[in-house]
Amino acid sequence: MAQVDSMARIRDKVEAGERLDFNDGLSLDACDDLFALGELADRVRERKNGNYTYYNVNTHLNATNVCLYRCIFCAFRADLKSPKGYLMSDAEIADRAAEAHARGATELHIVGGLHHQMPFDWYVNVVRVVHEAAPEIHIKAYTAVEINWFKELTGLEYRDVLGTLVNAGLGSLPGGGAEIFHPEVRDKICEHKADAKEWVEIHRAAHELGIHSNATMLYGHIETAAHRIDHLIRLRTLQDESRGFQTFIPLAFHPDNTKLGELYAIKKPSGIMDLKTMAISRLMLDNFPHIKAYWIMLGIKTAQIAQSFGSDDLDGTVVHEKIYHDAGAVTPQELTVAEIRALIEEAGREPIERDTLYRRVERDSAGWRATEPIRVPA
Repeated sequence: MAQVDSMARIRDKVEAGERLDFNDGLSLDACDDLFALGELADRVRERKNGNYTYYNVNTHLNATNVCLYRCIFCAFRADLKSPKGYLMSDAEIADRAAEAHARGATELHIVGGLHHQMPFDWYVNVVRVVHEAAPEIHIKAYTAVEINWFKELTGLEYRDVLGTLVNAGLGSLPGGGAEIFHPEVRDKICEHKADAKEWVEIHRAAHELGIHSNATMLYGHIETAAHRIDHLIRLRTLQDESRGFQTFIPLAFHPDNTKLGELYAIKKPSGIMDLKTMAISRLMLDNFPHIKAYWIMLGIKTAQIAQSFGSDDLDGTVVHEKIYHDAGAVTPQELTVAEIRALIEEAGREPIERDTLYRRVERDSAGWRATEPIRVPA
């Protein structure tokens, strides 16, 4: 009965457009009625995005997997002398950009390891090489953890690091590196890298410079519901201040080949947890325009169903994703535009191709162009 009363109260608040608090978030997580959560989150999704589900044509570039950090949830990193380690050359990076251009990509997503023998100029050069090879492609590059490392390398303030990258061609920041903000968890899974305060400070600095960014949360490992709700509220608080976040992406932990999975005998999150996390994220993050169902991590079927649980974005074609596949993801390396559109239409949504900044993309025989920002019909 208490759970029913809590959900009735939360439903009234959502219908009235009132903000949910920490205890509301815990009540949502405790709710056993998955479809009630989905219905409520879907109302918020429709209020914000109508019947649209967005996608883009994008390609990933992970220029190195050599990393000085040893986060126990990561299966991607490699030591400097490991046979698994690699470092892409300028020619390989330029080829990847040219390939993305040939595929009609509007975005190149660049993240990777923190190679401790490479100076900041090398990371800047990655962006520059891509921008010079394919100047029309939007470069979404470097997580807050990487930006924090660049500050350590150079002694520059975050604004100066970001300004240097923008001058080289950077367009926006991805949301990675957030993991779980609460120190009870963060200190166990990634104790040496940028903490929650640094992550927030970096994204605040980016937003102040007019650089949009995304945000993420890694769930389904050793965190609790309280840690997840705390994480969402911290993101919501920064968004109240800066209004620079575009999309939130809940990231399901893949335990295969990770020390974290081995130490705690963790299994991959269930479909129910995936959908519940998606719905709760949509309900708690009332000031985020978009919630993405990242099909690489969720699996194609769950990501499709998530369009009825608060998500309005399916990500894109992806191509060349390494980080989550190294951790056991069994999804394809790529989906075609036709496959993405079919998934969206089967889910009862209208597919809209967007660029990174959520402008409508139009294509003809001459190529593609981004037009006006997408507006939801009244």
